[in-house]
Amino acid sequence: MDTDKTAGGGSATSQVKSAARVLDLLDDIAANGPGTQLQLATRLGIPKSSLHALLRTMCARGWLDTDQTGSVYRLGVHTLTVSSAYLDGDPVLSQARSVMDEIATATEETVHLGRLEGAEIIYTAKRESKHPLRMYSAVGRRLPAYMTALGRAMLAELPEDVRDPLIPHQIKPVTTQTITDRNALLAIIDKAGQLGYAEESEESCLGVRCFGVALPFSQRSADAVSVAVPISRLDQGREDFIIETLLSVKARLSATR
Repeated sequence: MDTDKTAGGGSATSQVKSAARVLDLLDDIAANGPGTQLQLATRLGIPKSSLHALLRTMCARGWLDTDQTGSVYRLGVHTLTVSSAYLDGDPVLSQARSVMDEIATATEETVHLGRLEGAEIIYTAKRESKHPLRMYSAVGRRLPAYMTALGRAMLAELPEDVRDPLIPHQIKPVTTQTITDRNALLAIIDKAGQLGYAEESEESCLGVRCFGVALPFSQRSADAVSVAVPISRLDQGREDFIIETLLSVKARLSATR
């Protein structure tokens, strides 16, 4: 088999494979939590002999760290440095800050910014409510797009042939209220497209209802903003006000594109 040699003497193929394994390690630990060398090797299907050198190098460069025993690997501080640089440099986040502040001030509720990546949304920014609210929504977290108001708002903006493959046929519930019927979800997303906003109730977090709209910030990414409200303090008047606030922001931004 032909291989392209690099200046360092290794093949281009092996170097790409090594880079892929480094990225797989970071993705796996971010998604599944810390692990021992054996656990990581099992989770990723990487031989322990190959994994040992990768772990040692990544620890030396600050991408990974270990616990006090030196046997459990977790993300290192350098991942935070790179993440912070991304957040500081992303043009959508820069534009969205004032929008999020406006919505948070008007509603006094938790405001999320999210981005569609494949079939998931990634929380990219958050404004905390003035009232206590516990949610699975830290910046950097992922959730299936189809079960969140953020995700549904973005999916509703996509052509059907692009959107439909992003909704699996077998849906794993996150809460007891998660809608698992695919046809029902497609109908909900269609309705969101007609109304201009999306909603979900207790499907990703019990006791919380969310409303979201897509934001026309960039043609290169799909972004949305949402408001999360505990159902215990949500009446019809407050719901209408939150939806009107979101639609007003969306309309103003669309008019100034």
